[in-house]
Amino acid sequence: MELSEGHAKELAKQAARKRVLKRECLQILGGIDRIVFEAGCGHGHWLTAYAEGHPEQTCLGIDLIAHRVRKGQEKCAKRNLPNLHFLKAELGEFLEVLPPEIRFDLTVLLFPDPWPKARHHRRRMVQMELLEALASRTDTGGSFCFRSDDRPYYDWTMELLEAHPDWVIDSAAEWPHEMETYFQSLMEQYYSVVARRR
Repeated sequence: MELSEGHAKELAKQAARKRVLKRECLQILGGIDRIVFEAGCGHGHWLTAYAEGHPEQTCLGIDLIAHRVRKGQEKCAKRNLPNLHFLKAELGEFLEVLPPEIRFDLTVLLFPDPWPKARHHRRRMVQMELLEALASRTDTGGSFCFRSDDRPYYDWTMELLEAHPDWVIDSAAEWPHEMETYFQSLMEQYYSVVARRR
């Protein structure tokens, strides 16, 4: 089946993005084999605070919005945190191009878009495919931490974690680092879950 011109252009742009992203990952993570990863890092408030308190760990956050990533990079430079990095990237593309030897000690997902309408649920970040991809990069005992103010999205995430053979919900686990982010400050309540890699 022949591709339309528009589709071919989009595939070419995607390939170019992934080449640049792969090069950036190699530049900042060369020689590193373990990271703390935040998907959808926003302005980087949480990950910056975590990196300050854990200088022995390499921390990497990604976001789709360029100005958010710049804000995170500015925080990193202002605080002189060599263990902290931010990249503009789409989650699927990032996981695809990240060097395969890099393992996730901790993955954090804070207040992602809940896509509340049923027809949009396929756009939610948390899907079985994502949990599978994270599990493949996480050693036994590593963590996946999710927090949302949207109860249906939290319930959705709990159901997927309970159904996934590689993750077990750790109801006794403490949140890895408490810090009220901008989004969290707007919430009347929120729901958190920590899961461990089996």
